Amino acid sequence: MIAPRAIVCLGLTQLVGWGVTFYLIGALGPAMAADLGWNAAAIYGGFSAAIIVMAMVSPLAGKAVDRWGGHRVMPAGAVVAALGCAVLAAAHSLPLYYAAWILLGIGMRLCLYDAAFASLARAAGPTARRPMSQITLFGGLASTVMWPVGHVLADWLGWRGAALAYGALALGTLPLYLALPRERYAAPAGSKDKTSTGLARSPAERRLAGALYAVIAMLTNFLAAGNAAHLISLLSGLGLAATAAVSVAALWGVGQFAARLADVALGSRLHPLTLTLAVAMVLPLCFLLALLSGGNLYATAAYALLYGACNGLMTITRGTLPLALFDFRSYGALVGALLIPSFLLTATAPVAYAYFVQGHGARGAMAVSVGLAATICAAAFALRWKFIARC
Repeated sequence: MIAPRAIVCLGLTQLVGWGVTFYLIGALGPAMAADLGWNAAAIYGGFSAAIIVMAMVSPLAGKAVDRWGGHRVMPAGAVVAALGCAVLAAAHSLPLYYAAWILLGIGMRLCLYDAAFASLARAAGPTARRPMSQITLFGGLASTVMWPVGHVLADWLGWRGAALAYGALALGTLPLYLALPRERYAAPAGSKDKTSTGLARSPAERRLAGALYAVIAMLTNFLAAGNAAHLISLLSGLGLAATAAVSVAALWGVGQFAARLADVALGSRLHPLTLTLAVAMVLPLCFLLALLSGGNLYATAAYALLYGACNGLMTITRGTLPLALFDFRSYGALVGALLIPSFLLTATAPVAYAYFVQGHGARGAMAVSVGLAATICAAAFALRWKFIARC
């Protein structure tokens, strides 16, 4: 059982951690481009490099949490992220700029959701699902809180001063990690804990479950990264005026937070396999709604709200699905390996969607999204069909 204090503290590290690393480019990117005089590809390429680094270190990061626990690994990630922010603030050349993003990539993999999920699985075993859902409530507020903070800091201190302030905020989370549990989960004495082995029991079943989980995580993150990076331009391309597009885009975060709140309030009652399939069935309908909206304000608003909700819930199932399918004792190492394709594809998403929009318009990008979402739905159906009978 994870103490409420530990959940709140870990949740706060996610709110700050996501804000000062993953969402840094959204808050400070335009100011960096204007000051450094580099093109957008060079500026945003740093962020893509960080995602690739996350993929490269993912297996080692997962193994580290399994072995030493999140209470040791995640603070190290916060320190590395703070160092990355400091190097970024000092960067005047491309090599130093990309070195900063390499450090940020390592820091992100060591202290964001995937490390937090592995830490909870190590400490709480099969009971970690609800705490996983709870900490995503905090992380879901990161862009809402930290984007305005970043703009205020950049106006006050310049983007370099803001980057240094971000580093200080990352270091400020270090005391919060003291609340994380240090012990490893052990089944109650005398009980036969069959949940430790997971639903996938034979090597062949584990390979199948791993492949389907990897496809779901990979395509879900690709869709999220691509749509988030171009959301306002996509909405404008569908026919919304600029001011309306900005307002509708804000519904993404509202839907994400509301769906996660509902999951926590309902006690995370749906099995991860069922929740994944239910959300995956709605995903293609979200993009189909946008594709057929004809620029209608209410239809596009429904798309942003529903897709935000779907993305919020899929973030939770990214942590809870492997908890149900596999042995929680090797959670970190296994998920770390399975997420490599997800990180690599996510790094290409902003560029890929820019190509889709430029070559085929917003409707073309939405049509591609429908196809990818349908693939996610098929994988989720296959996963549930194979393993739900054992629940």
